[in-house]
Amino acid sequence: MPADTPVPAETHGHFVCDDWQESPLGPQDGPVGLARAVVANTYSGAIEAARTTCAYTIAYTVPEDGSAPTTGFCTGIQLLTGTVAGRTGTFVLEERATFTPEGVDCVFTVVPTHTADPLQRLTGSGSYTARHGERKVAYRFACEVG
Repeated sequence: MPADTPVPAETHGHFVCDDWQESPLGPQDGPVGLARAVVANTYSGAIEAARTTCAYTIAYTVPEDGSAPTTGFCTGIQLLTGTVAGRTGTFVLEERATFTPEGVDCVFTVVPTHTADPLQRLTGSGSYTARHGERKVAYRFACEVG
């Protein structure tokens, strides 16, 4: 990296899922089942945001024996209004995750926006691993407010 290129600051925090409303999409009798989930989360730490708005599209891999699916992947878009690095505004995260019976591994990236918002130049990415049954999930977020 050139000397004048800022290095994103690595930060941390937690979030909790406030609400999860899931519904099936299309046929559910094949090797892959689709669903959608509308979710609300509350973040603390590097990101301070209450009751975010999030939508996931989920693909469940159905086991050959026809039992309930426990693995798959999802993509999502999350709208957050809150504070990052002392600036309050609104930003969007794009999320990609895989899940197993043990939990969820997710990576996320800030989606560039072209607005007059104080967080319009926010860039960054992060990740989290959520274990089933744990309500509070730790995240890592490397960002630059610009």
